[in-house]
Amino acid sequence: MSNQELQLPFWQAKQLTEMNDTEWESLCDGCGKCCLVKLEDADTEEIVDTDVVCKLLDLGTCQCSQYKTRHQYVPDCIKVTAENIETLSFMPPTCAYRLLYEGKDLPWWHPLITGDPNSVHEAGVSTLDKVVSETEVEDADLEDHVVEWPQDPSPPEPWVRYES
Repeated sequence: MSNQELQLPFWQAKQLTEMNDTEWESLCDGCGKCCLVKLEDADTEEIVDTDVVCKLLDLGTCQCSQYKTRHQYVPDCIKVTAENIETLSFMPPTCAYRLLYEGKDLPWWHPLITGDPNSVHEAGVSTLDKVVSETEVEDADLEDHVVEWPQDPSPPEPWVRYES
């Protein structure tokens, strides 16, 4: 390994398939958008987001309240892996797994860049204070909850790259 590779953060130095469990899990920015209830148009097969989230998402932290055992409660919850990320087109465009798979870098607000787990919320990218639990919405009313989420916000002025 060259000196330059040794100085790169792990997400720039490694392929997704080379990351250990701790590195992989740290890529999650905690936005909660992967937990959004999505609807698929039967005619066009277009997938749209709602402002409704999985019953296991803690609305105050945007973290799964039963992450390790979530499949016991939500059997169809999808585990994101290096092997399946390319097929998960519903993942938000700001998702670190998707960005790295696409050969892009992490956004300025990502906790691995800022060193602050709340930076995703402060940047306005997370679901914090923007969603309701699926336990509060009838299935018949889901179409009333279709939303278009804003994409990655502009970087702060002046551009700041935080040290890890």
